[in-house]
Amino acid sequence: MLDLAPTPLRQHKPDKLRQLGIMSLNGMFDEMDGVAVLRQAVTELLVEDVAIVSSFGADSSVLLHMVSEVDKDLPVYFLETGKHFPETLDYVETLKQHLGLTNVIALRPDSKDVLRFDPKGDLWETDPDSCCHIRKTEPLDAVVSGFGGWVTGRKRYQTTERGVLPHFELTSDDRIKVNPLAYFSDADITAYKLKYGLPEHPLYSKGYKSIGCAPCTSAVAEGEDARAGRWRGLNKKECGIHFDFNGAIAKPMAAQELNLFKDGKFIADPFHPWAEGDDAGSVSYKHIPLAVFLENRDAVLANPHPVGLLVSPGDNVDLVKDDLDLFPSIAINFPAYTDGRGYSSARLIVERYGYKGEVRAVGDVLHDQISHMRRCGITAFVVKHEPTKKALEAGKLATVDIFYQPVGLTEVPLGTRPFLRRAVENA
Repeated sequence: MLDLAPTPLRQHKPDKLRQLGIMSLNGMFDEMDGVAVLRQAVTELLVEDVAIVSSFGADSSVLLHMVSEVDKDLPVYFLETGKHFPETLDYVETLKQHLGLTNVIALRPDSKDVLRFDPKGDLWETDPDSCCHIRKTEPLDAVVSGFGGWVTGRKRYQTTERGVLPHFELTSDDRIKVNPLAYFSDADITAYKLKYGLPEHPLYSKGYKSIGCAPCTSAVAEGEDARAGRWRGLNKKECGIHFDFNGAIAKPMAAQELNLFKDGKFIADPFHPWAEGDDAGSVSYKHIPLAVFLENRDAVLANPHPVGLLVSPGDNVDLVKDDLDLFPSIAINFPAYTDGRGYSSARLIVERYGYKGEVRAVGDVLHDQISHMRRCGITAFVVKHEPTKKALEAGKLATVDIFYQPVGLTEVPLGTRPFLRRAVENA
């Protein structure tokens, strides 16, 4: 069976000289010297700070054989999306045994995210980007953020976008991505498999030349590109976990600007701002304004994509009280520092209506407000103000210990209304 183990998170500080070093590294190795590239990454460049990511697809045996040649105990992460072919899961066990790999770790999507966004298991059919985000990008991002670099099996010949792929990349979050097979051709891959007697993926002989999740993978015809069977008929080439230095491939979460502060750290925000002209019945990962939701309630309820609710000053939360639990996230808009109506909206949503999902503050979110926002039930903050971001990162926010107007049942007002204080103290 696949092992499932936690990975410690580590902090990596940007190094301005790294880019020059990466350029030098790419000039050191022969185009076909994949094992030497991997050995350099594991033993010199990223000692005990590198993860191998494998899809256990059609060509994965080549990279994994190289891993076994360098160190059979290296951590190999497999994205167990819950949508793989049974043959792929069998192939994982086959390669583990054949190559003697001792540290294959399955990464699974958050069960809460799957239940919330893909309860019927058919999100791939209507919104494959969101499906990939939930089942691949987020689980992998949580792991690679704990390493200084990671190893992929990407190759130049696979797509036009990968045509300039180097052995070593420096990503925008200052991690090193290693591509030992970058210069291998399809013929080189076949020759390597034959040379070392590597077992073939069971589906390869049936025309599956690039193998991902079962719903989004089909066989290819003779003469077709190997990846033509991935997301066939859709304008989609990547699942979103890769971001090449040329910017042509979709950014992973770690490569995006981290503006959402939640659970004690800044993370990438899967939600995008609502824009004029957006269709409430088809948008994905957007907070729909309350008024728009009321006008298009049936269409929103039929929307298969993950969406949230945006509450702005003047909105009557009572009108949507029975629908709040439909949304995984509710955004409270604070358009100006002096406008405090958002605090009341948050309290209504959390205290009166018992909403348990994410309540986030958006708009003019400054450090002096955050302690008050938290008191009112807000759990996440979209922050663009740099001093506020630094204060949150350093844990140096102003706190309030004396309350004129208590929130909930636990805060005690000091100096005024002493009868209330006694009531709470004696409760």
